[in-house]
Amino acid sequence: MAQGEQPKNFDWLPEGMEALADGEYDAIVMGTGLKECVISGLLSVKGKRVLQVDRNGYYGGDGASLNLTNLFEKFQAGEAPTNLGANRDYNVDLIPKFIMACGNLTKMLLHTKVTRYLDFKSITGSYVYKGGNILKVPATPSEALQSSLMGIFEKRRFRKFLIFVDQYDEANAATHEGRDLTTMTMRELYTAFGMQPDTHQFISHSMCLELDEAHMDKPALPTIKNLKVYMHSLQRYGTSPYIYPIYGLGGLPEGFSRICAIHGGTFMLNQDVDEILMKDGKAYGVKAGNQMATAKMVIGDPSYFPKDKVRPTGRVVRCICLLNHPVPNTNNAESVQVVIPGPQVGRVNDVFVCSLGNALQVTSQGIYVAIVSTVAEKANPDEDVTPGLKILGPILQRFTSVSTVMEPVSDGHDDNCFISKSFDATSHFESDCDDLLSLYKRVSGEDLDMNINADSVEGDY
Repeated sequence: MAQGEQPKNFDWLPEGMEALADGEYDAIVMGTGLKECVISGLLSVKGKRVLQVDRNGYYGGDGASLNLTNLFEKFQAGEAPTNLGANRDYNVDLIPKFIMACGNLTKMLLHTKVTRYLDFKSITGSYVYKGGNILKVPATPSEALQSSLMGIFEKRRFRKFLIFVDQYDEANAATHEGRDLTTMTMRELYTAFGMQPDTHQFISHSMCLELDEAHMDKPALPTIKNLKVYMHSLQRYGTSPYIYPIYGLGGLPEGFSRICAIHGGTFMLNQDVDEILMKDGKAYGVKAGNQMATAKMVIGDPSYFPKDKVRPTGRVVRCICLLNHPVPNTNNAESVQVVIPGPQVGRVNDVFVCSLGNALQVTSQGIYVAIVSTVAEKANPDEDVTPGLKILGPILQRFTSVSTVMEPVSDGHDDNCFISKSFDATSHFESDCDDLLSLYKRVSGEDLDMNINADSVEGDY
């Protein structure tokens, strides 16, 4: 509150309580993670009065990007060694993910014009683990012909399959070639093109970004849609389908927060919430110490809500590793994604590896940060990430965390509590964007317009 400004007074304020910030809002958003900041930005653009609070003194929540000192402090690892370079050179993501160049998050960035605050670079390459080897996912026709992922006859079948997918239009039956992908399973579709099981696995896990084998016996359409986004993104940049913001993912929530602030939103860092105020089973505000604010809805990540509002769905293991070399067998790639399909290493769930270097302004010169993530299946989390750690070579320093993945028990319409899901174990944002779109619809009552050309994050939509 500005010096000399009188505290606001409202009829609903109990005696001894003060208004938190301006007191009355359309929405109170708890947390400054990416999902929460996207929602607050979108609501503010629609003219809604938004209050956003965060218990931390920085933006991003569990998805923040930390400098070297903060990284070592967070994992209680003592002081950072001097041989790792300057503290200011580091922006290490706690939850590492790449952005699909023509995917839904890119469309959201364009929709809100957040791209004007950020610079992006293309990720150098995408790889897949097969039979003990790290192999590049082909990015060009010539790479496909030279790839050892499949034999010469299988490459022809693979090419024929990609041509079918590329021209497939759900609304145009002439492109379906007599196949109904709403009933035909993914396994049946692969078999129809005569492709081998190893090829099924490579396409599904490294290109369609399926997390396990469950999709194989479900209708093929959702998986084919994922593949079309991958192919479109790959065509856009030519080296890989992924882009990444310079200085780390922490810039994303900050960018959306800036949009919200420009449109009148109020932000309060280092501000925890003691209680979500309820009346007749519906949330109507929040309480923090002797301060209160009211709103028509309360939005936030699961950590801000009582245990009866959320439920656990699993655990994610993430291991942040500092290296003095690129990931071996990736042609010295400055930035890379490696997908290790679960069945290749005796697991149900895939293991993901992201590696980033100094060119993206996230590490010091000569240092790389590689992050291994997967769904926990073992009692010992180190066993879960071992397949990823094995491909990294010598590791200077590693930090392991295990997070419980939470989701809301209801959609929020009955109690005015609109809760996001925790981030998953994947190294991309596509499934998280599905949750974001669902959250936006629940909050606003309408679908977010995603009919945006995502061909370039450099333009201004």
